[in-house]
Amino acid sequence: MKNVLILGGTGFVGSHVCEKLVRAGWNVTVATRRRSHARHVMHLPSLTVQELDVHDAAALARAATGQDAVVNLVAILHGTQAAFDKAHVELPQKIAAACTSAGVGKLVHISALGVNVQKPGAPPSMYLRSKSLGEAILLASCSQLALTILRPSVIFGAGDKFLNVFASLQKVFPFMPLAGAEARFQPVWVEDVAAAVVKSLERSGAGVQTLEACGPEVFTLKQLVEISAKLAGVNAGQGRPVFGIPGWAATLQARMMEMMPGAPLMSRDNLASMQVANVATPGMPDLSALGIQPAALQPIARDYLSQGSPWHDLLGVRLRSHFR
Repeated sequence: MKNVLILGGTGFVGSHVCEKLVRAGWNVTVATRRRSHARHVMHLPSLTVQELDVHDAAALARAATGQDAVVNLVAILHGTQAAFDKAHVELPQKIAAACTSAGVGKLVHISALGVNVQKPGAPPSMYLRSKSLGEAILLASCSQLALTILRPSVIFGAGDKFLNVFASLQKVFPFMPLAGAEARFQPVWVEDVAAAVVKSLERSGAGVQTLEACGPEVFTLKQLVEISAKLAGVNAGQGRPVFGIPGWAATLQARMMEMMPGAPLMSRDNLASMQVANVATPGMPDLSALGIQPAALQPIARDYLSQGSPWHDLLGVRLRSHFR
């Protein structure tokens, strides 16, 4: 069995990646600051949890020793410039050094659509600029490895903090004023992203491959918000009115959300990122290069969003007929 070190393995995408790698026969080590964060993957056979600070270069180098591969899933969506640089620029630099010193042969790095490796300072948001610079560092430092860079669009699936959040909000509010309503996305299923990680680790030979991970359909943010409510059975399956708000109001809304406790639903940096369409680039290799046919959003989202909805079962069908 081969050994793989997973950074960010306790998150939404990470848990799916860990399960698929275990099923594929890998010995998986999940690095996390606190062991309790990995409770939901501890049960997997051939998986070990190792407590360490992944930003500690020396600890990271020790953890990489004896590994055949490393997978980096660490990312943040909100924060200061320093926080983005720490997660998306400094950490990839430390990962590259650790892989080189430990003789790791393969590295899979999850990046994002909208990066610009040629001009890392060009994208409109701190998120995309830091992601761009992180990619550029890996490309310059890992030429001797089998390096795979995956650039996903927004990722959906059971337990996501995207469609689930919008559906939950519409269970509470009678209408949805929406910033960035016309921003375009090409959502990809978390299982397809996890499968892409596994297949990327299975490829032979060194060299770099950069792939975009997108689903088969393009939606505006407004369409996705409307779909989430309808599939969750909100308002008897009719959803709520969703309307876009102008740029100045969107900025004000995002600023107010940033002031609330916890991770904001929307930040000003998120708004800036949405200036770049989150869709596939013509001519770029995609999941089909790995033999993956990406799944459509609505059949899968319907399954997990409708769980617990009174409109999901046979009684729900009758109720919908009654209210039409």
